This record gives sequence, structure tokens and C-alpha cells, in this order.
Amino acid sequence: MSRIGKPPVELPSGVEATISGQTVEVKGPKGTRSFTATDDVTLTLADGAVTVTPRGNSKRARQQWGTSRTQVANLVTGVTNGFKKELEISGVGYRAQMQGSTLKLTLGLSHDVNYEVPEGVTVTTPKATEIVVEGIDQQHVGEVAAKIREWRKPEPYKGKGIKYKDEYIFRKEGKKK
Repeated sequence: MSRIGKPPVELPSGVEATISGQTVEVKGPKGTRSFTATDDVTLTLADGAVTVTPRGNSKRARQQWGTSRTQVANLVTGVTNGFKKELEISGVGYRAQMQGSTLKLTLGLSHDVNYEVPEGVTVTTPKATEIVVEGIDQQHVGEVAAKIREWRKPEPYKGKGIKYKDEYIFRKEGKKK
């Protein structure tokens, strides 16, 4: 039995869900999201909660059970609270600023990096060394944050670069004479 798949996904007040076939559509204060489950699971809506149950006892059905339940829970979280990734920039002269829908990064390269922020994701820079990526889709938020971080990953000797706020950089000792 799946420990993740067993509990139903409760719908908080202000959130509506509709199920048509294998597709769940969730509407909330931040927007609308949908997810299409595989044919290995059954989706039901009852008493203000979405329940996911496997069809049969095959290995694939049991795998999709927990996965589908988590996807539906992420839909509900996205339309109520949203998702957020915070990045920190460390290094002399490294900074970021928003110009319209473009993130301008100064990262010690010979040129400034201009990153166009995609639709559905908002990027803000509260300080010159902080970047906050927010949105209702967890996958898009994580992907945008990873692409921004990719421009200058943190290096282990001085710790310079772009890192996630809660990320620990394992530091190495430099050369010895």
C-alpha cells in the first residue's frame, strides 16, 4: 500500500476542482492548473477532497498511485500559496536587476547576461544580490531558478556564484606552499 497515495487531497476554501475522465482541473485564487493522470489510477471527487486509487495491483499502477496524488496536491498548493525559490548571489561585483521582463545579471563575464523571464513565472530582485522566483507551477519555477543558477554555479574555493538560499556549498582548501 502506498503511504503517499492513501490520504485524500483536501481542497481548502476558495479552491474548486473538477474531474473529467483522467483530467483534474483546479481553480483557486492564484489561477487555474490541470493535470492528466495515466489510466492506471482512478480519480474521484467527494466531500471536498480528491481521492486517487490504483486500478489493479500491478507495479505500474502502484507507482502511478503516489505520483498522481502528489501531482494533484501540488496543483492545490500552487493555486492557493504558489511556489517560491530564492537565490543568492555572492562575489565581488556580482549583481542582478530586473528591467521589465528581463533579468540582467552581472557575473564577472565579459558581457552582462540578459535572461528573458517566461510566462507564468515572476522574478523579483529585492536586493542586488537576491533573486526570488515565484509562480503557481512548481516545475516551471524550479526550471527557471536552475537556468538562472546555471550562469554561474557556486565554486567550492571562494563560494562565488549563484546558489539557492538554503544550499550548503562544500568548501575546499586551496593550495598549500
